[in-house]
Amino acid sequence: MKSCFLFPGQGAQFPGMGKDFYETSKAVRELFELASDASKIDLKTLIFEGSEEDLKQTKNTQISVSRIGAAAALCSREHAIEPLGSAGFSVGEWPALAEAGIVSHADMFRLVAERGRLMDEAGKRSGGSTMSAVLFLAPEAIEEVIAKAGLKNVWVANYNSPTQSVISGTETEIALAETAVKAAGAKRVVRLKVSGAFHSPIMAYARDGFRELVSDVAFSDPRFPAFSNVTGKMIQSGSEAKRLCVEQIVSPVRWIDEEKAILEAGYDSAFETGPGTVLSGLWKAVAGPVLCSPCGTLDQISTISL
Repeated sequence: MKSCFLFPGQGAQFPGMGKDFYETSKAVRELFELASDASKIDLKTLIFEGSEEDLKQTKNTQISVSRIGAAAALCSREHAIEPLGSAGFSVGEWPALAEAGIVSHADMFRLVAERGRLMDEAGKRSGGSTMSAVLFLAPEAIEEVIAKAGLKNVWVANYNSPTQSVISGTETEIALAETAVKAAGAKRVVRLKVSGAFHSPIMAYARDGFRELVSDVAFSDPRFPAFSNVTGKMIQSGSEAKRLCVEQIVSPVRWIDEEKAILEAGYDSAFETGPGTVLSGLWKAVAGPVLCSPCGTLDQISTISL
């Protein structure tokens, strides 16, 4: 079986996630210690005892979701599920890079913690920015609506599926965009509870700060295929991965293209290694029925037959 691990991103978190992994695996407990040391955050207390509001803070969310993604991958391998590829949604791309051997887990945890801090700060500096999910309107139609409305501070940030996209922008123009996409036929528009306009030019402060942080970090060539949110394609080298992980902060997540690239690469199954089943839901239209894997909680690792 040629399997690809898929790591979810911000929004999939919930209090207590991954506790079963922690309680049943010594290696997972050791990985928790490594992550806490690298990020300088007591992740065991934050994830298992923190509130939903604690976990919603970007500076906490990103490291927590990445930590549980890495734990789920480790648990899967302990149960003889070995990946031959990896991909992740937004911050989920970081445990995917670690799984592919592009960065070490210690560097991944340290950088993700700083990424969350920088993106949180960029949101505060923006003077008011946010994101909205747009349902049942094609991404191309959303782009056309934004252009026709003359909105210069709104962008499509996540190309999640043919019927689900997310837009980012200033609060003023997002409100105008919400009205415009509804008029164009979107069946539902949902304002997201986030601290800024992620994956848009509004995150330039975070991108620039993050570029400095990664400049001295070693990025290796992938040991197996890993896929990029920025290009929607396979990452060819460690140097490319370093460049793309910086640009990802201000670039849209091209998940539809990534799904297609994974399928074209010949994978016959994929495991959602992390909290929730968000990515499984996005894949249903492409990959068919979703089944559960034999390791961890059934809610936290799902296998998708491609």
